[in-house]
Amino acid sequence: MTRFLRVSIIASAVLICTLVCAPAFAQVDLNGGWQALEHEDWIERAPGSDPVDYTGLALSDAGRAKSLSYTYAQLAMLERQCLYYVPAYVVWGPQGLRIWNEWDPVRGSVVAWKISAAVDRDVITIWMDGRPHPSENAFYPFSGFTTGRWEGDVLVARTTHNKAGYLRRNGAASSDKATVDWRFIRHGDFLTVMAVITDPVYLTEPDVVTRVWALDSRSGSSPTPTPCVPVTELPRIEEIGSVPHHLPGKNPDVNELTQRYRIPSEAILGYAETLYPEYRKKLRPETFITQDKCGRYCCGWVALGDPGTSAPGLTCITNGGPKPNFTPLGNPFIPPPPR
Repeated sequence: MTRFLRVSIIASAVLICTLVCAPAFAQVDLNGGWQALEHEDWIERAPGSDPVDYTGLALSDAGRAKSLSYTYAQLAMLERQCLYYVPAYVVWGPQGLRIWNEWDPVRGSVVAWKISAAVDRDVITIWMDGRPHPSENAFYPFSGFTTGRWEGDVLVARTTHNKAGYLRRNGAASSDKATVDWRFIRHGDFLTVMAVITDPVYLTEPDVVTRVWALDSRSGSSPTPTPCVPVTELPRIEEIGSVPHHLPGKNPDVNELTQRYRIPSEAILGYAETLYPEYRKKLRPETFITQDKCGRYCCGWVALGDPGTSAPGLTCITNGGPKPNFTPLGNPFIPPPPR
């Protein structure tokens, strides 16, 4: 066998091994800017949940007690003004996304996918190189620690090492034992992100949230966090060292949604049984009144400058009649009706 032939055989073997043994490349491209579709779960993604609105959550007794102790005044504390939300806030927050990948310059494979930050959320890195999750005793960054893999056209990821924080802006609690299982699915110019949050401390069942973004070639989303500079908002908090909170049984907003919408308190307070269709059989007509029209936060995405472009053909009826009645531009929030 000549030297040339031996070299050719070795080169062929290396090429075949490279093609067969290397990790499969993604079948879809997630790179780009993605616009949040504000009409989807508008109240949650824009103005935010009401102070005590844990509907859709299966809170444990500890999670309920922790959540009810929260007050927005905590955000006036210097040490809390610039705290980030947990990574799962991607699907709860109002922001658009920028997603990009980072390549290994030698092997040419994707090392990680990155999800942009916001003023209240850190950059999320999804490691794709097979590295293991660190020890439970390792450092817990605001972004958590996330690894991913491709299952067909779906990017599957898992986040551990989450800091304790909040799932929603109204203080729904999340512990440092929580984990997040992600699915990133692209359908043409739309991106669906599903997050399954499991928290053995504050949830009795996983919280499953799905949100959709649209590809935006003109997106100006920054990949890095917007600078946050704490300032003195309430001098008395700093002077006396007080930590705003509600004592057990003293949250003044606990009955707000029951009085306004006649929603049963067990649903508002996040009991697991209220998540299932069977719970409707327990609702008594004399206590639960179906609303015949929208009177608050109606079509708010239109008022924010989106004249239906994020949801072509979507109509929003706010007057209980057959014709659409959009909230006037510049007035996104209709005041709540008097009690």
